[in-house]
Amino acid sequence: KPLALTHEEIDQIEAAYKKSKSMIMVGYNRRFSPHIQKMKSLLNTKSLPKTFIMTINAGEIPNDHWTQDDEIGGGRIIGEACHFIDLMRFLAESKIKSFHASKMGRNDYVEVKDDKAVITLEFEDGSIGSINYFANGGKIFPKERIEVFCDNAVLQLDNYRKLVGFGWNGFSKMNLWRMDKGQSKCAEVFMDAVRVGGDCPIPQDEIFEVARVSVDIAEMLRKNS
Repeated sequence: KPLALTHEEIDQIEAAYKKSKSMIMVGYNRRFSPHIQKMKSLLNTKSLPKTFIMTINAGEIPNDHWTQDDEIGGGRIIGEACHFIDLMRFLAESKIKSFHASKMGRNDYVEVKDDKAVITLEFEDGSIGSINYFANGGKIFPKERIEVFCDNAVLQLDNYRKLVGFGWNGFSKMNLWRMDKGQSKCAEVFMDAVRVGGDCPIPQDEIFEVARVSVDIAEMLRKNS
């Protein structure tokens, strides 16, 4: 990840994919985390729209780092926040209808502002969510927290180690001794698909949808200087 840095690149990759009659995979590993898989199974029992809050304590990266270069790394929204756009798309199980993004305002003290942003997504089924992607926190605070509200119940995931359910029949918590963001499982299921055949572990239309939305959001933040 990311799949590409621009719409032109995405279009070229999609054209090549269709011509090849093969499959394309992006390392959106969080989909395959044991906690996320449990969240998904619980949310699949609910037909009502959902609301999401994802708080990412991303950590500071210098302005001269290659990831901050729009032409090389694409910036941290395309390069990393795409993970959470994809993750919310996966949990909502609905197409992204619209989005909005805002970043830290102009000031004399912060050089990079695009990686201190709030992204709001709206889905076709009525679900909504916000991604709070902040690079100005500290390492003492957990890196990722995910909360989902739906039908008088709440799920709260703390840094891929502890999942707590409030108001869920038959589920109260799921703890792991070690953090598992799904990297190994992501690679495993892809290689299984290559060896055995069948569908790609991530639907191809979702890969291209998330790529285009990520580029659009990054462009929106750049324009809002």
